[in-house]
Amino acid sequence: MHQRVLDLVADTPRAAAGRRTLAWIAGGLAAAATLTGGLVAPADQLQGQAQRLMYLHVPAAWVAYAAFAVVLLGSGAYLLNRDLRFDRLARSAAEIGVVLTAATIATGAVWGHLVWGTWWAWDPRLVSSALLLAVYAGYLALRRLLSERHAAADSADHRVARSVAAVGVAGFLLVPVVHFSVVWWRSLHQQATVLAPQRPPIDPRMGAALLLAVAAATAAALCVLLHRLAALERQSAPVVRQATAARTPVRTG
Repeated sequence: MHQRVLDLVADTPRAAAGRRTLAWIAGGLAAAATLTGGLVAPADQLQGQAQRLMYLHVPAAWVAYAAFAVVLLGSGAYLLNRDLRFDRLARSAAEIGVVLTAATIATGAVWGHLVWGTWWAWDPRLVSSALLLAVYAGYLALRRLLSERHAAADSADHRVARSVAAVGVAGFLLVPVVHFSVVWWRSLHQQATVLAPQRPPIDPRMGAALLLAVAAATAAALCVLLHRLAALERQSAPVVRQATAARTPVRTG
């Protein structure tokens, strides 16, 4: 699996073709999700058309969780192996997670305004999501600060990677807090709809639209991740070659 990912990240025509294929798949899934969610799935009996924001809000949240899980794995793998490729993976995933968390909060604010009559409420899910966004935005800001302080290239310097890896690991502790906040504390936010046997089952058409939307968001995020990794690999290659040359002894004779 690791080798396949490296093949798709490589700066080769075959890898570029693989990334384009994935982009087409993501586009197809997004089109199917749009048609199903907008035309096939019915409106909610209580929330009306506002409920259709679920097909943006929920996939953004779930894929953000997945992105932060990749940050956890990439940061942990870097700490164990000291391989900067894992650090670049963590950085790329964090960027995606921050954007998707911001999208989750934004779509949730619109949804809340339409249903609750307010853009913001001091709800456990909203507050914990904002804190999650702040932590990973801080992770990216810390990377930039350290790279400027050390006059080093971000994602190509161990001094930066070592300092931020612990934040990448610890930050994931907030993800289960966000997810289970609606269970642990009293909340305006609705609880689980799909994976909740005690609640009435979701309409199959809504479920299909939601699954398609999650699949589309996952494929799109993976596509962005691979493109971002490929770009970082190209940017880091000269720095890595210089560092390798500096460590290689020069023979004299």
